[in-house]
Amino acid sequence: MSITLRGVAGAGGIAIGHVHLVSETTVDVVHLVLPDADIPAEVQRFDAAIKETRKQLEMLWGSIPDNAPAELGSFLSLHIMLLNDPALSRDPRGLIEEQRCNAEWALKQQLEVLLAQFDEIEEDYLRERRADVIQVADRILKVLAGHVACHTHAQLATDEETILVAHDLSPADMVQYKDIEFAAFVTDAGGATSHTAILARSLGIPSVVAMHNARELLKEGELVIVDGTQGIVIAEPDEEELAYYRHLAAAWNQNKISLTKIRTEAAVTLDSQQVELMGNIELPQDVDEVFENGAKSVGLFRSEFLFLSRDDLPSEDEQFEAYKAVASALNGESVTIRTLDIGTDKIPRWFERGSGINPALGLCGVRLTLAQPHIFQTQLRALLRASAFGNIQIMFPLLSESRQIRQCVQHVELAKQTLREEGLPFNENIKIGGMVEIPAAAINVAGFLKDLSFVSIGTNDLVQYTLGVDRGDDQVAHLYNPAHPAVLHLLSHVIGTANRLGKEVSVCGEMAGDPRFTRLLLGMGLRKFSMHPASLLAVKQVVRTTDTALLGEKVSEIITQDDEDLVAPLLDALNV
Repeated sequence: MSITLRGVAGAGGIAIGHVHLVSETTVDVVHLVLPDADIPAEVQRFDAAIKETRKQLEMLWGSIPDNAPAELGSFLSLHIMLLNDPALSRDPRGLIEEQRCNAEWALKQQLEVLLAQFDEIEEDYLRERRADVIQVADRILKVLAGHVACHTHAQLATDEETILVAHDLSPADMVQYKDIEFAAFVTDAGGATSHTAILARSLGIPSVVAMHNARELLKEGELVIVDGTQGIVIAEPDEEELAYYRHLAAAWNQNKISLTKIRTEAAVTLDSQQVELMGNIELPQDVDEVFENGAKSVGLFRSEFLFLSRDDLPSEDEQFEAYKAVASALNGESVTIRTLDIGTDKIPRWFERGSGINPALGLCGVRLTLAQPHIFQTQLRALLRASAFGNIQIMFPLLSESRQIRQCVQHVELAKQTLREEGLPFNENIKIGGMVEIPAAAINVAGFLKDLSFVSIGTNDLVQYTLGVDRGDDQVAHLYNPAHPAVLHLLSHVIGTANRLGKEVSVCGEMAGDPRFTRLLLGMGLRKFSMHPASLLAVKQVVRTTDTALLGEKVSEIITQDDEDLVAPLLDALNV
């Protein structure tokens, strides 16, 4: 009898194969109280473990294949940065000396402190960096315990029908697995925006994450079906289920082959509607992946990643070089750069959080930069200077009132004036836009567009704020529903209003990269989508097989629906 297990969809696709349980990544830690005379040697043992761990990570980073996704190097670099962080590499030394404990116990205590800080984070992406800290600490513990470097290839008798089942898979693990074949992976840990899931999407490997107890429920060698699109794993499937999923897998693989053929084709509908597909990036080097997937421009560059994982603020010149690199690489195509978006969850070490009891509703996003004008002016000057080297657009996050927009515009004008006085070149006509992420911005978008050239809808936050649901909270995640009638009503209103006013509108949240919503958004009038580069071809395929002239009645029926249970079948019918 088959058993269906549910997790979180990590990367789409179907795989049928046999389970290979990857050895548990955690290490048991005991508490030892050491004699005073042994403390210096214990500190040295800890320092040596840090050094050895750093050596391992740097060797893995150096062995990343040239054809590996850009994210792999970025994530592994993040692990090296985390290891170099004094919170992991220095503070446990103090605990060894103060408490006269063993190095493993000191590291475990420090890890608990760090994880408690991550638990306070609201935003999914940053909260899931918690898993990266655990992975780095686990690697240090393994070195302290004298384990060989993680899982070796010899441990993995894998083939193209192997389903890896692990507690978690780190970027370092992925580098070690680069030469072995497996069909899919399932992990207990992770989430939709974990490094594991992001890498899986980039590699095109079906995966299900956040299964919580997969290693306990699945047995070595057991036949399973992994449906990475639906986030389910079927153990011991019957013949009927196998036949069904073999058909789905064949169709999926055929579709992947077809997608590569349209990489250079235009994103145009059957009725000749031009659609602009753009990439979302976090680092300048991510532009390469945008090109590889057939896009030419960047609809969202999250600039906050220049500000995180460091002890001080990036200088104007540092920011200028990063923005210039992206603008130059795009050869005149546009890049929309979002100004610093921190305060809710993304808390750099140089930033002191305020006393607000609910950071998600407090001093964050553009509210924070308006309250910290020296940070804002430095970034705006860097953005404007870089605008002399390409087509940069500036976008402000978490706008909630028109007054904020006017203040932002005043700051831009002030930055322009200082550059003029210094004789530095910049684009005088640079476009200024804002993100629509909360219901207030969506409802009053007409007012916002009086002072903005464009808006981009951040659907992740718009869904969260509209429904009052934290999708990262396991207890309420089932209520997070992008297809909720209230969300669809707001989307339709924003897109329709912007089009009526002749202003540019795009979607840069996850809905933009989900092919299930492509026709719905096209039917609402959207013609600009920005998404993770790995989603570009799948969305383009839907665009190229859609006749927008035929969407009107079906889309209207979905938008006017007031029962969320009836939206899903209507959406399915739209995509037939």
